[in-house]
Amino acid sequence: MDVSILAEYIWVFFVLVALEGILSADNAVVMAVIVQKLPHDKQRKALFYGLVGAFVFRFIALFLISFLVKIWEIQAIGAIYLLYLAIKHMVDLKRGKNEEHKNLAENEKPVSFWGTVMRVELTDIAFALDSMLAAAALAMTLPDLGDFKIGGMNGGQFIVMFLGGLAGLIVIRFAATQVVKLLERYPTLETAAFLIVGWVGVKLGVYTLAHPSVGILPEDFPDSTAWKLTFWAVMLIIGIGGYIIARKKEKEQQKETLSSKSNDQK
Repeated sequence: MDVSILAEYIWVFFVLVALEGILSADNAVVMAVIVQKLPHDKQRKALFYGLVGAFVFRFIALFLISFLVKIWEIQAIGAIYLLYLAIKHMVDLKRGKNEEHKNLAENEKPVSFWGTVMRVELTDIAFALDSMLAAAALAMTLPDLGDFKIGGMNGGQFIVMFLGGLAGLIVIRFAATQVVKLLERYPTLETAAFLIVGWVGVKLGVYTLAHPSVGILPEDFPDSTAWKLTFWAVMLIIGIGGYIIARKKEKEQQKETLSSKSNDQK
């Protein structure tokens, strides 16, 4: 085996891991928001089952990538669902239902574990299209390795794409776990998280509108520098802004706690 070809494959593998991690950052936030209402002991299980399901779907997608790219309806459904989650949260927050739900938590119907897992799976299907297409585009730039084919592409290219995608899924799993922990430590981050979910819904909506079968936006618009910079800038502003507000509220609560303790001692 040519050492230069092997080195190129290794390099593309690490690039794929990084690429999948970046593309899946929003996926991780959405997964974390969906599972956060489960009991602590079930959150990890739900994320694990979601990861297994995502692995199976993306493995199938590797063989069907040329067919799946035509199904713009999947992205449209994903966009509508994520926007629904964000809008519903904001409406409930405005009506004060969140506080009411917290006060009546003991009387609430438990969140369905398998229902939550199913929501994670369905959400991941929409995200899988972009990440698999990006991985396929990168892997196809590699020279052929071996004379066998898998899913209509060179075996070496398929394997590096598969391993890169698998590593990316593991990154999603741990990223989502960390987001859940942040939401537990800073409850006010929940609103920022839902805003990000809604913004990701807008992203999927843009991809849908730019699909050749829809044609409302130019086909190359989602890949334009202007849109990518806008998307990530807004996402960072929401995330950083939410974290700053959450930290500020945490400090205010700590001051109130210390002040009440001081008054009690007097």
